[in-house]
Parts: sequence; C-alpha cells; structure tokens
Amino acid sequence: MDAVIFRGPFDVAVERRPKPEIREPTDVIVRVRVSGICGSDLHAYRGHQKTEGGYIMGHEFVGTVEKVGNDVKFFTPGENIVSIFSPCCMKCWYCLQGLTNRCTFGAAFGFAALDGGQAEYVRIPHADGTLRHAPVGLDDRLLIMMADIFPTGYYAASRAIEALQMQKVSRLTSFSKQDDGLRTVSGSDLRDLTADSVLVCLGCGPVGICAIAAARSKGIKTIFAVDSVKDRLDEAKVLGAIPLQLGVEDIGERVRAATDGRGADGVIELVGNQAALRSAFDLLRPAGVLSSVGFHQAELPFTGLECYLKGLTVSFGRVPVATVFDAALGCLKENAEALKHYVTHELSLSQAKEGYELFEKHKARKVILCM
Repeated sequence: MDAVIFRGPFDVAVERRPKPEIREPTDVIVRVRVSGICGSDLHAYRGHQKTEGGYIMGHEFVGTVEKVGNDVKFFTPGENIVSIFSPCCMKCWYCLQGLTNRCTFGAAFGFAALDGGQAEYVRIPHADGTLRHAPVGLDDRLLIMMADIFPTGYYAASRAIEALQMQKVSRLTSFSKQDDGLRTVSGSDLRDLTADSVLVCLGCGPVGICAIAAARSKGIKTIFAVDSVKDRLDEAKVLGAIPLQLGVEDIGERVRAATDGRGADGVIELVGNQAALRSAFDLLRPAGVLSSVGFHQAELPFTGLECYLKGLTVSFGRVPVATVFDAALGCLKENAEALKHYVTHELSLSQAKEGYELFEKHKARKVILCM
C-alpha cells in the first residue's frame, strides 16, 4: 500500500509499505477513504517534537471496515467508521473512570509507537473502544473533524466554561436567609450563569475554530479570537467571535476594556508554545480559568507562586474523545452549516508533501488526503 512516511523534520514522502494485518483478536483493519493533516502532526514535522523517522503519519481518518479480529463485537466488514486519534481499551482503570485520554494502551496513531492513517489501510487496536460508526448523512469533510479537532476544541471550551459555572454555582448555592434552603441550579441556569463571561481563544487554527463553535453553542456571547493569520480570524468572525490580530492590535487593552479592567474570565490556549501560554496567563483576571490543550514541548513560562497569587484554575492535556464523543458530535451537527466549507484543500495521498507544506505555511485552513 501507499503511505505517508515521516523521514525527518520538513521531510515526508509517500512510500510503499506492507498492508497491515490483524495481530490481536481485538484488532480491525480499516480501508481509509480520507485522512487529515493535523496541527499535532506539525510538531514532529517542524522538529519541535524529537522523534525517530520511518513511521506512517496521521491520526485523523475515516474509512470502511475491511477485516475484524475474532473478539471484535461492535463492527463488521463494510461499515463506515471514524477513528478516535488514540486507542481506547475501555477496560483499564482509566477508561472505566472516563479518562480515556489516559488509556494504558493509548499511544496516538501516527507516531513512532503506532503507525497512523495517512495510508490506504490502517490497523486499529482495541477497535470496539477506538472506532465509532459514521453517522448517517454526515459528510466525510465534517466527520473527519470528530477524530480529533472537534472533540479537542469542544473539550477545551467545556473545561473553561464548566469551571466558570462552578464559580457562579458556589455563590448561588449558599444558604439563603429568605427560604432557609439550599438553592438548586438547573442545566439551563448554568448556561445563563456564564452567558456574559468573556473568553479569549488563543490560536484560531482548526482546533481553535472548533473551540469557538463549541463556546458559542454553550451560550458564551463574547469570545475574542487571537491569531496572526487573517484568514483564520475571518473564519472566527463568521462563527461570532471578535477577531484580534497579533502584532496589529493591543490584545490586552481590548480584553481589559471589555471587562472593566479585570481581564478575561477564561482563556483557551491552543498554540502550544511558551509565548502563547504566558499571554494566556497575563490576559486572565484574578481567579480566572486557563484551559490549555496546546501540545507543549518546553517548560512553563510562569511559576507556581504566580498561579497561587492570581488564584487561577488551570487545566492541561488532551481530550478523552471516547467520553465526550456524543456531546461533541451533537455540537458539530449544530455548527455543520458554518463549518461545511472549512476544508480548503482536498489532495490525493500522493500530494501529501505539498499538503504538509501548505498547512505548515498557514496557506490552508484544513488539508485532507483522499484515497
């Protein structure tokens, strides 16, 4: 089969590789229809993430089940699927707690430990937990977002919003002198509680756009979208965010002006470098919320003491896709019309090198490779 091989920084090539076979009884072999190039792929491509070459790239893919292992219960040949970006056994302690992002067997596709889906075929370990049936009527250009970027954006926004909701709930559920009882807060109340919160989305690549869509669906009215690429900011504006271009506008001043000088209630950081993380810290109000899903490779640019003195709620890490999949899918469907043209480049697998170059240089919003 043909496959996209990482050979070193800024060096990918399509090479012939053996078609994968069933190794374990929980495996499935998928014939890939469409594979995506993700921002996470660029960490190795740019050389920021140190890794040996020689593996098949890609952790975003949709396709059709071709073969199933003897212990696979939920999938049969011929079914259309989308894969979560890393295997989930659904049996280890972490999976049973809903922490599927920490599955004991959860090495991500498309890195040295597990060949990926930028290929004609891919082997799926622990397929019953890792694959999802393709919803009827959802185009592959949208479905491929469910492998990684939409659940990640949804999760990043949800963590920030839920933490802000809990701040408000803590106040509202204090004992009332009026009724001598504990006030309960419904789901609709929670949405209303944070509608006037001010969020900042640092980074408006694919995951950032998905985070903005999710935050808007959760009722947030004021979202500042920060990036250096105008096309990304234009897309964020379509989704209802306020675009702020790095190097052109005073980001801090605009955020402070919108919050009576306090700073943002929450910042969603998706860039994955120290400058963005420091900017997120500085933009937050005291007792604000930092939700970071950026794939960081260096030391934190602030100290524990700074976090303590500012009283921040801070969360890091990748999304437990299996746990949030259904909620994220519902949110994607809500935003399907706005996102239907988000894929800007559909290339053949043989054009993978060109696709990486376009995406790395910010000349494409989203690149997919079609078999």
